[in-house]
Amino acid sequence: MATTRTRSVLVALISCLATAAVMLLVNGRSGPPGDASAEAGFSRDMGVHHAQAAEMGFAVRDASTDPAIRGLAYDIITTQTAQRGVFMGWLQQWGLNQAATRPAMAWMAGHGHGAPATATGPATAPGKMPGMATDAEMKRLQAAKGKDAEILFLQLMIRHHEGGVQMARAVLNRTNRPEVRTMAQHIVDTQDSEIAYMTDLLRSRGAKPYPSILN
Repeated sequence: MATTRTRSVLVALISCLATAAVMLLVNGRSGPPGDASAEAGFSRDMGVHHAQAAEMGFAVRDASTDPAIRGLAYDIITTQTAQRGVFMGWLQQWGLNQAATRPAMAWMAGHGHGAPATATGPATAPGKMPGMATDAEMKRLQAAKGKDAEILFLQLMIRHHEGGVQMARAVLNRTNRPEVRTMAQHIVDTQDSEIAYMTDLLRSRGAKPYPSILN
């Protein structure tokens, strides 16, 4: 499963890069996205989002000996680090700063990305990226070991993936750039699949996901 997902990620990244090159040649005269565009905001915010996912993957990889969990962690680290590189490359290509120059999620205003607070899943506050783990949750994950670490990782990563799906769906509604649409659709498809897989892994450990933040 890990090999199949990694291969699909590489294919998607190659497709995105090839599409970007064609866009430069064919549609360059229309100009790159601006600093306040959905494309720029998505690239910056998703880059931050992906960086936390990789951090979570490293934490559970070091805390678990289970092959399925370690394989999943490897896929997430590899996939999301590679995609983050693509996002940063787009910003450079568009002549934009890689660091955010506007509030987080400003590009997604009005999409309804927040979720009500619950006992196990805090609300996504305005200006915060959906699905992100809090500092306290990250500390709990980094301190956990064995099955406890696996369950917490799966619960946090399912919610994290749901936030990534929200962001990808939002940019699909806001861009016509083929390279951005290709990547966003790949994120939706891949993370939806991984959510289902992680839900099964949780069930096998006698646990359930946090309440969904998806609309």
